[in-house]
Amino acid sequence: MVEAELALVRASTAVGITPAEAAEVIEIVLAGYRPDPAELARRAVASGNPVIPLVAELRALVDVGDLTASRWVHRGATSQDIVDTALMLVASRAVAAIDTSLSEVERTLAALADTHRGTLMAARTLTQQSTPTTFGLVAAGWALAVRDARSGLPATGTGTGVGRGAALPAQLGGASGTLAAFREIGGSAAARELPARFAAELGLQAPLAPWHTRRAPVTRLGDALASVVDALSQIATSVATLARSEIAELAEGVGGGSSTMPQKQNPVQSILIRSAGQRAPALAAELHRSAALATDQRPDGPWHAEWPALRELLRLALGTAATAAELVAGLRVDTGRMRATLDAGGALLLAERVALALSPVLGAAVVTRLLDRATAGEDLAALLLATGAVDEATVADLLDPARYLGESDSIIDAALLALGHRS
Repeated sequence: MVEAELALVRASTAVGITPAEAAEVIEIVLAGYRPDPAELARRAVASGNPVIPLVAELRALVDVGDLTASRWVHRGATSQDIVDTALMLVASRAVAAIDTSLSEVERTLAALADTHRGTLMAARTLTQQSTPTTFGLVAAGWALAVRDARSGLPATGTGTGVGRGAALPAQLGGASGTLAAFREIGGSAAARELPARFAAELGLQAPLAPWHTRRAPVTRLGDALASVVDALSQIATSVATLARSEIAELAEGVGGGSSTMPQKQNPVQSILIRSAGQRAPALAAELHRSAALATDQRPDGPWHAEWPALRELLRLALGTAATAAELVAGLRVDTGRMRATLDAGGALLLAERVALALSPVLGAAVVTRLLDRATAGEDLAALLLATGAVDEATVADLLDPARYLGESDSIIDAALLALGHRS
């Protein structure tokens, strides 16, 4: 908020509203100043927001050096201009950090996809083993999910890779969103130019118009943050499932111990990410509820309700992205266990292929009966040979999981290209 107030002074000086002499005094007095957050919070209760006590404090400090300069602190602005802008400034910096972590996650998953494009494992649909797949394809899917989530993050002035979604705007409209005070002080041209100058000082997007009750910048940001947590939670859920003792195809690099069971290596990073995934959607929904209730030209309680929801979403996305980067970097892939699980599933994992290949030869009804017998425990290879329609080489080919991976390789290649892992 202090940064926003100083940026307003600089911007209003640039357009000829604030006298340069007053701006110089304000800059000198407030350089490096930071208020006491706890004291500011206590004083904010009486006014319903922290800007009113903050401005009083800033003016008092400037008064010590120049009694006339202090009146140019916050002049023409309203409390919501400063709070909204400060929230967007904090969010912009947080988003840049989130994107850096997500970029690390993407790179690591892309490398895993390339390395494990031939690592066979059993695919699972609706919790049950279905057909063969590869861990490389699984990792590629995870990487694309992260990329999709990154694409919704707002543009910022910092960080690399950010900037696909709508940029975070500054807020400046004055008491009722008309810029009337600024026009009164400096004239029409200065008032029209001021919001863009103000935004540029902070590295934020120039607002097309004041958005005091048009809360799309906040809800879009909340949705983007929730989508990030969603994507990472889905990965963490898969890791936690595949790290179960009876599956053990994946393991976290550093497992968490138990206070009573020394043999346990709990997937604590996945657990923490999953806990964030349980909370983020409700916080995003809270922002939408608040936006829907924003009334008149300046909102009342719904505006205040945004603050804790947005702060917590930013915290969750920051922590989740950083934890996910550590999780995938240390992920241990047990290729032998994956193959053993696949082999334990037996020839029935190739039932779809058998049906596709032999139904035109034997008839769908005959193939269905053969597969039913195999499901009941008979050897599928022996059953197929007994028909006399196929030889041993054909049966071996039909029941080879490495021969039924479809376009996995080309899908991985396309994903890696999209992720920038290959040229």
